[in-house]
Amino acid sequence: MLKSLLATLLLILPPTLAAQTAKPVAPATTPPPQVVLRTSQGDITLELYPDKAPKSVANFLQYVRDGFYDGTLLHRAIPGYLVQGGLYTRDLQPKRTRSAVASEADNGLSNLRGTVAVARGADPNSGTAQFFFNLVDNRRLDFVGNQSGLTWGYTVFGKVIKGMEVVDKIAALPTRPLGPFAGDVPNPLVLIESAHVVGEETPAPAASVAAPATAASTPTRPAAAKPGKKAASKG
Repeated sequence: MLKSLLATLLLILPPTLAAQTAKPVAPATTPPPQVVLRTSQGDITLELYPDKAPKSVANFLQYVRDGFYDGTLLHRAIPGYLVQGGLYTRDLQPKRTRSAVASEADNGLSNLRGTVAVARGADPNSGTAQFFFNLVDNRRLDFVGNQSGLTWGYTVFGKVIKGMEVVDKIAALPTRPLGPFAGDVPNPLVLIESAHVVGEETPAPAASVAAPATAASTPTRPAAAKPGKKAASKG
């Protein structure tokens, strides 16, 4: 009887000790999503921050997967400030967008050179499809407080990890007034030929649906602000 009990304990003990001493397996981390914008001036690869700006990233990725950006322009280039796009067709007609997303500008991220942010109107929560690349450290576009649209800032949701020289090349193009814009339209026009999420199949191009300019989000020209002042929103 005693020998049988000892044998049973010996059989049970090793697995128990193994369970106590085994190191926990760290959960696999999901790499941040990346998006490639293929433009008429070259490719730009973005890395997104879903942990810091989940709503903005999900919104941007949905537009990419829908093929919304295919055939749209980077319609505004302001040297030493930003390059903006994501709404207008090559005919400078605005496309119909989905509902706006809530601002996440208070996520602790700064509008530093190479980052990508949500373009919006005077209402902080009016961002839709448009985005802009920061050409320099635009800290005056960061969240300061929720007192007004000026202090609210602009939501950073990603950064350029490859192709910043393409963004700089676009910014260096001559500009002109064209369509609804009084200036800052690159010449020649810079087309986003396609956009896709890295590792996913490229979606079929979606049909462009023009919308009245009043119904579309057209972020205002931040460069209109004097140095040291908060930029205005859309334009």
